[in-house]
Amino acid sequence: MKRLPILFAASLLAPLAALPSLTHAQTFPARPVTLVVPFAPGGGSDTGARIVAQKLTQRWGQTVLVENKPGAAGMIGADYVARANPDGYTLLIGNIGTQSINQSLYKKISYNAETAFAPISLIAELPLVLAVNPSVPAKTARELGALAKSKPGDLAYSTSGAGSAMHLAAELFQDGAGVKMLHVPYKGGGPAVQDLLAGQVSLSFPTLLEASSHIKSGKLRALAVTGSKRSPALPDVPTVAESYLPGFNSISWIGVLAPARTPPPLIDRISRDIADVVNMPEVREKLIGLGATPMATTPAEFQKIIDDDRSRYAKLIREKSISAD
Repeated sequence: MKRLPILFAASLLAPLAALPSLTHAQTFPARPVTLVVPFAPGGGSDTGARIVAQKLTQRWGQTVLVENKPGAAGMIGADYVARANPDGYTLLIGNIGTQSINQSLYKKISYNAETAFAPISLIAELPLVLAVNPSVPAKTARELGALAKSKPGDLAYSTSGAGSAMHLAAELFQDGAGVKMLHVPYKGGGPAVQDLLAGQVSLSFPTLLEASSHIKSGKLRALAVTGSKRSPALPDVPTVAESYLPGFNSISWIGVLAPARTPPPLIDRISRDIADVVNMPEVREKLIGLGATPMATTPAEFQKIIDDDRSRYAKLIREKSISAD
């Protein structure tokens, strides 16, 4: 019976213990917030981050900075955020690589991708596009496959890093077409596209967010998109599946994550604000115009996307014996 007063007191104190988290969520942010992009400037993650950061700055009345920390397939920047204070002021712009692919590619990672982060919200899905330098004679995905077969190992393709979404899309294409091409990895999608523009490589599988402006200007030629449906940004460009390899489907995405142990009320607050920003007509129009598909989610929905892709790509990487080490 003596335990009852103690249990009763504990039940009264439990709601009080949550008050600091609720108060912090209500007053957040009280100073500038940093969105860490774990890739070089100019890529899809960087472009999407800057669009969202601008609107969050207006909404919060505090500067939202975008800080690029490229290297090691995004793991340098991800590790930085994993070690940051879980107070909402340092957030990660993660993508399918950092959250769902790297742990199957690398034997040594300084953090546990499954437990180091608290998902906040997806920003957008990023369809990839099979793009070639205009000097390449192929006009379709099928013609590119034939060209690659006639020159085994000669055609070079750029990616944002070994095991990235761009790399896996290229591996799937090579496997389906029965061809072999030369992989040239970079430290981000931006540099990968720049060397494609310069003609240092023949082709790439960048996101539409990275490549659509260059395609529309004629500096790159789009042969096919990699999703299950055509992109509204390039409605005349067929999918790889419909034009060459039935069933082909490989896309990327970007989203916002916080360090683990960030208070749930704060996670929910930031998630709602990001959803409001992503659903703004001007933001949706800008993202769609760049080739992205705007898609805000709840933290739980984002977690499911991460988990599902982690399982799917782990199987693919294992079956194809792909390794980045």
